[in-house]
Amino acid sequence: MNPTEKDPLQKKLELRNWIGLGVLLILSHIFMSLNFTLGVLFGGLISIANYYWLYLSLRKAFQQLSDSTKTTVMVKYYIRFALTGIVLYFVITQTPADVIGLLLGLSVVVINIIVSAVLEVSKDTILKTKEVK
Repeated sequence: MNPTEKDPLQKKLELRNWIGLGVLLILSHIFMSLNFTLGVLFGGLISIANYYWLYLSLRKAFQQLSDSTKTTVMVKYYIRFALTGIVLYFVITQTPADVIGLLLGLSVVVINIIVSAVLEVSKDTILKTKEVK
């Protein structure tokens, strides 16, 4: 694999993040209030942005390994954490977004990682079962 190219699993995760957010937005728009849907949208965007930012930070860190790599990664982690807190504060205090919808949106990446892990493990299990037969 080319070092500048994304891993196929990473590509799947990123695509599934957007699909998961889209599904949650459609369902919340149909069954819930506009404020709830707005919370899902804000939470999902924040969650996906954090996931992507973490990916870029870690990728850069592993490409440029040095003595200060751990410190750099940790500093970037705390900066991302603080900025996320500030953005969440403004979303909660300055928008009509529902907090429960926001929490659901923030869970998009976690839900996606769990679903993707189950799918990948089940694929491997099915392939191994076919090889044995």
